[in-house]
Amino acid sequence: MSDIGWKTVDWSVAGEGALWLALTLLAYLGARWLQGKAKGNPLANPVLIAAAPLIALLVSTQTSYADYSHGGWVLLWLLGPATVGLAVPLYLNFTEVKSALLPMIVALLVGSVTAVLSAVLIGYALGADVETIRSLAPKSVTTPIAMGIAKEIGGIPALTAAFVIITGGVGAICGSALFNLVGVTDRRARGFAMGVAAHGMGTARAFQVSLQAGTFSGVAMALNGIATALFLPLLWLLFAN
Repeated sequence: MSDIGWKTVDWSVAGEGALWLALTLLAYLGARWLQGKAKGNPLANPVLIAAAPLIALLVSTQTSYADYSHGGWVLLWLLGPATVGLAVPLYLNFTEVKSALLPMIVALLVGSVTAVLSAVLIGYALGADVETIRSLAPKSVTTPIAMGIAKEIGGIPALTAAFVIITGGVGAICGSALFNLVGVTDRRARGFAMGVAAHGMGTARAFQVSLQAGTFSGVAMALNGIATALFLPLLWLLFAN
């Protein structure tokens, strides 16, 4: 232990956190390299590829999520500024976004309700307990907001983070193929749908397709996060009583 002013630092904990942070960054860089070799194929999603060896390492070393998060919290915190950074393409394409405001509001309402309701109903149908369902409900919202919502409604934030990653991964991998299957060709619509359903990972994939799709996806991700954070805890409280 070492004292720095009023703060006490546990250097063993700090060192372990730094190690896991370094391993996380190395795994992600390796996954990005593989994605480049695959020429941007959506199946080569860098987040999912990087997560696999990290999970295996955590399990093999019997390291808890709490111990891992001593380093991982830095990356989690950076999600906030990264989300705010999406305002740059929004500013550059503000006129186009403004012209589609009405259909975006309708799509947001339908998409937000569908994302939460489908998660809750599927959870009940599969026999999940109430705590798991509460953790699953905000799965389509970006991780920091989703974890806050889960804590507010009585879920498990760490479990919510896992559901968010799975949801984003599925959306990023399957989104384009699904749009092609149902005949959705408008990049604005495709991007917005990705942002509502698959948050940050879907938005990252949308930016790989085009700046237009990425812009609308970023707007959708932000709006869905705000809408879900405002209304889901109120609705849950209403129906719980």
